[in-house]
Order: sequence, then C-alpha cells, then structure tokens
Amino acid sequence: MSDTFAGLTIRIASECRWDLLSLGEVMLRFDPGEERIAGARNFRVWEGGGEYNVARGLRRCFGKRTSIVTALADNPVGRLLEDLMLQGGVDLSHLRWMEYDGVGREARNGIYFLERGFGLRGAMGMMDRGHTPISQMKVGQVDWDAIFGGEGVRWFHTGGVMCALSAEAPAVAREAMAAAKGHGVVVSYDCNYRPSLWKNAGGRQGASDVNRMLAPLVDVMFGHEGDLAAVLCEASHGAPWHSYESYGEMAARMCDEFRNIRVIATTTRRPKTANRNDWAAFGYAEGKVYESIRFDDLEVFDRVGGGDSFAAGLIYGLLDAKGMQWALDCGVAHGALAMTTPGDSSMATLSEVERLMAGGAAGVQR
Repeated sequence: MSDTFAGLTIRIASECRWDLLSLGEVMLRFDPGEERIAGARNFRVWEGGGEYNVARGLRRCFGKRTSIVTALADNPVGRLLEDLMLQGGVDLSHLRWMEYDGVGREARNGIYFLERGFGLRGAMGMMDRGHTPISQMKVGQVDWDAIFGGEGVRWFHTGGVMCALSAEAPAVAREAMAAAKGHGVVVSYDCNYRPSLWKNAGGRQGASDVNRMLAPLVDVMFGHEGDLAAVLCEASHGAPWHSYESYGEMAARMCDEFRNIRVIATTTRRPKTANRNDWAAFGYAEGKVYESIRFDDLEVFDRVGGGDSFAAGLIYGLLDAKGMQWALDCGVAHGALAMTTPGDSSMATLSEVERLMAGGAAGVQR
C-alpha cells in the first residue's frame, strides 16, 4: 500500500523496515578546530559523507528508521568509523567489510581534513580517499531486491558524491535506483558537484553527463538546471540565484525534459564571509514554486553538512505528509541549525527545528 503527497507515491511505513536507505561513502574527518591544518597538533574526528549525513539526520533529529549501504576496510580506522556511525543510530546491517592488507595497497578508508575558515578566509578541505572499499563496489555485489522488496524501504537516497568515486560507481548507483523504482520506492538524488572528485573524470561536464544518465530514475532532485545541462551553460558555473519567477521557469524546463521528476529542491547560499551567509531554498512540485523561510546573515560555525541536513529535513516533511511548504522550511531550518555546530552531522532536535521554523529567537531556553 502507498499514499501520494506532492506528486510522490510513498509506501506505507508499517509495511517497510526502513524509512530511508542511503548509498554512499563514509569518511573520517579530521578537524583542527580554530587552527590551520598545516600548523595543527591536535585534531577532533567525526564521521561524514554526503549520503550518510542524510540518513543520520533523519535518524537522530527526526526519529526515522534509516540504513546505509557502504563499505569499509577492516582495520582500527574502519572500526572507529563503525563506532561513530553506531552512535549516530544508522543501521549498519548493509555495511560491507573489505579485508585490509596491512598497508592500504588494495583498500583503505577515506579520510579528509577540513579548516572551517573565518571571516575573509574561506573553509578549505583536503581529501584522501583513493582506493576506498566503496569506490571498488561492483554491479551485482548487493542484493537490492532483497533490501527494497524483502526488507521494505520507503525512500532511497544517493548522489553525485557517490557517483564520482570511480568509473563503476554510476553503474552501481543506477542498479540500485532501478531496483528501488521496481519496488515502488521513492528515489532522491543530490547532484552535489565536487570539483576535486571530478577533476580526472570529465570535470563539470562529466558530472552533468552522469546526472543526466541517472535523471530518468529520479523522483526528487536536489540541484538545479546547471547540474543537468547537456552542454555547459552559465548555470553550470556557480551558485544558482533565482527569483520566484525565474526558478519556476527553470524547474519547468527540467521537468519537461525529465517528466519522471516530481520534486526539485535547491538551496540558495550567498557567502558574505566564511561565518556569515544568506541561507534559503526554493522548491517545485506539481507545477508550483515554493520559497522557503530565509535566514539572512546567518552566523555559521561549520558550514559542512548544511546541504545534507536540508535534504534530511525536506525528506522528513514529505515522508510524514507535512506538505511541500512545511518540508522546504523544515529543510532550511535544519540546515541552518546544523551549521551552528561542529562536524558534518546535525546535532539538532526536532523541537529546535520546529521552534526555528516558527520564528523562535536565540534566547536561553530554561
């Protein structure tokens, strides 16, 4: 059985084991705090990954049942990542372990370092994620029918970060998305372009080509017209800035080309300094444009994961049939709160999100 909201047909929760399943890589993040990477002597560690962050946010903030398909090398760093994910509450029954050869020639766990930035000095990240187990995943290694059909899943989420990991990764994502569609599972895809990951795989055009290949399987698209351009255009080179009218025109063009897409959601972030951003979003569903609540001059502590938390909040609103406007505002509020705490993942509660949506101020709560 299923219900239809915002043009999406969503399976009934009681008939599914998982509200959401993600496919993606999880890395260990090294955070030097207020210092710079080159001069740091101490680092705090977190787990993080674009697709994983969505599953974690839905579990920890919104109380949904989430799982992830990922892979790790079986060594102490992998076990640390496992422990961090267990603290996040995301189910790990679909975590695949790869034997570690002792030095990482065959497989190694991904790590990355991130400076938060301050004022005029922007945030800076450095990734070290070659030869990771998830990047070596092949078509046919996961029994998707057993997960989507046997266990039951309401929503499947993956994105451009996963697809950038290897030449085989887009095919793995496509296999999973096709299986999800075959079992009536809503599929969302976050285009999430990362120049460093696509540098040797066609750059911006290579990413767009992969996105276009997968777009016919997508119900909910996180991105904008530049992410799906057949030929690179002005929208492919930078943040999308839209009015209510121009966003509607853009979204209509995307849905005219890919008629399966039911919902489009796009964050709008205008950085003024590393710690002060304008933050909002647009959405589109059933031919109607939605504009979110706005947070102008939002004070940012750690911006990484804000977009993933936006996606988690919007998915929660749609899963619980709150309506597109509520879902969009929830995503923006959740993303805003996620950027006030360290690490990739949200530390917010649902009551905090709802209070911010209602216009709550930052006074002390006693």
